[in-house]
Amino acid sequence: MTPNDASATGQLWSIEEVPSTEQLLPGFTLLRGFCLKEAATLLRAIDEITARSPFRHMVVPGGHTMSVAMTNCGDVGWVSDRSGYRYSPDDPVTGEPWPPTPAIFRDLASKASSAVGFSNFMPNGCLINRYAPGARLSLHQDRNEQDFTQPIVSVSLGLPATFLLGSLTRSDTPRRIRVEHGDVAVWGGPARLIYHGVAPLREGIHPLSGSNRINLTFRHVSM
Repeated sequence: MTPNDASATGQLWSIEEVPSTEQLLPGFTLLRGFCLKEAATLLRAIDEITARSPFRHMVVPGGHTMSVAMTNCGDVGWVSDRSGYRYSPDDPVTGEPWPPTPAIFRDLASKASSAVGFSNFMPNGCLINRYAPGARLSLHQDRNEQDFTQPIVSVSLGLPATFLLGSLTRSDTPRRIRVEHGDVAVWGGPARLIYHGVAPLREGIHPLSGSNRINLTFRHVSM
């Protein structure tokens, strides 16, 4: 793959390159290219999950429909509707339990968290987001989990995106960080409750995900 080929597919490096580690804040680390080798398998697993619990656009308590399409796997899944944000063991669309977390998901979350010093991470929920062009996620904190001792692991697949890396104060201007296919971000400790989001996705085509970006977010939720 030439540099030009890499740019056309939304990657900035060849798949053979050694992944790099960037600590962007105390407790926040970006593992560049960490899961490139597993990416195709991860996307196939997502297809199996969404065959049982399809993507849907959730409604926030204020009545706005989210631009990002979402689903879940694991013991609990994040849901939103007019009554509020919460975790549920069942998919409200199907009425059935969320699909189980694939072993490759658990292995990746454990490997990534351990690589940056968060050992014994035990996620029991995985939120799967699908971004189409124009979809965005406003600045927010991950607070519904209640247990803030365990980190967040966020996996980027498909089209590149601009991750908005904020601070513990919502009014602070966030840094704009480009995340690529195969990147994994891990944050916890002093960064566990940072504000973060995703800028509107730009149009493009990725050979594995088409016109979409897929994000996996692993969390441990107190039951």
